[in-house]
Amino acid sequence: MERVEADHRKAFYFSSIFLFMKILIIGHYPPHKGGVASHTNNLAKELRKKHEVHILTYGPIKPRKFEREFVHQIKVPQIFGLRGILFTLLAALKIIKLQKRIKFDVIHAHYVGTTSYAGILAKEKLSVPVIVTAHGSDLDFMSNLPLGRYFVKKSLSKSDLVIAVSHHLQKKAISMGATKIRVIPNSIKTIKKEDAKREYITFIGALTPYKDPQTFIKLAKQFPHEKFLVVGDGPLRMDLEKQAPKNVKFLGYKEDVGGILSKTKLLVVPSLREGFGLVIIEANSLGVPVIGRAVGGIKELIREGKNGYTFKTFEELVEKVEILLSNKKALKMGKIGKTISSQYSWERIRHLIEESYRKVLGERNDNCNKHARKGRLEENQSSCEIY
Repeated sequence: MERVEADHRKAFYFSSIFLFMKILIIGHYPPHKGGVASHTNNLAKELRKKHEVHILTYGPIKPRKFEREFVHQIKVPQIFGLRGILFTLLAALKIIKLQKRIKFDVIHAHYVGTTSYAGILAKEKLSVPVIVTAHGSDLDFMSNLPLGRYFVKKSLSKSDLVIAVSHHLQKKAISMGATKIRVIPNSIKTIKKEDAKREYITFIGALTPYKDPQTFIKLAKQFPHEKFLVVGDGPLRMDLEKQAPKNVKFLGYKEDVGGILSKTKLLVVPSLREGFGLVIIEANSLGVPVIGRAVGGIKELIREGKNGYTFKTFEELVEKVEILLSNKKALKMGKIGKTISSQYSWERIRHLIEESYRKVLGERNDNCNKHARKGRLEENQSSCEIY
């Protein structure tokens, strides 16, 4: 009983002492585009309701006026390979310099690899706890590069906590050396539904090989009387436009996801790999059922026969599309999808991330107390100061 009460007192103490935190987020951030930039943007917006949040990102960029003093950048050449390595080294030095002035409580790096390793290098000098979030392509792509694999494994093993956005990524991170890890999914901001006719079967994503838009074009040929919409851009676009039948319309990159999904009756996600699949939740939030390939995080988001279907072969994909087009199943799935998507609100995810920060900071102070009791506080002073 006494131990339980002590634990409650301890939990209350740390939730109070870290009610306000100074947080440094490292990673892609607007005006950069993409999933990670969108995530860090929304996370910073949520955390700023209670905390002071700074950003360290790839430059050169022009920060938005309202946050100029909180956005820091490392200007690196746009040369693949060299860009990431230079960012790692220069960002680590920048973090050390910023820490002297701002005194961060926690560093949160997004994308495991060169980005996260900058935080790990800085941690060795500053002893500020580092949390790393694995988003998907980092563990799938970066880990396959010789030097990238080194950055990934070191980041996973030396961080104070690894956050994986899916159980699929959690298993992968553990296999690569992560020891302290928890799953916190991505979340979506509220998407406004427009009053429009649902007439398109839609693909939303980068036009790159691993997103497999070729399968979507092949699908369009199977349903010549249906309208197909491709939203996104990338190196495959020119070839896809040449291959596509007349019932396919290409829109390029669009930020108005709500407007697109309001005109969509079915979303297809044919990705060959996917760490999470945020577009699935976005579609569900507007009542759009999803058919996705049975890989990675997609399998976790689609509850078979409830908010959509998964497929393994092209024949299965065609079959599932026929089912949803031929009866009222799509309408029922859309309603269930809305309910499921409500679990991925930013308010809930922010709470889980704040909880992770406080837990890491609490463990850090526990370690400091142990050192103090052993009479070794002085030699561990740099890692025990609370700012």
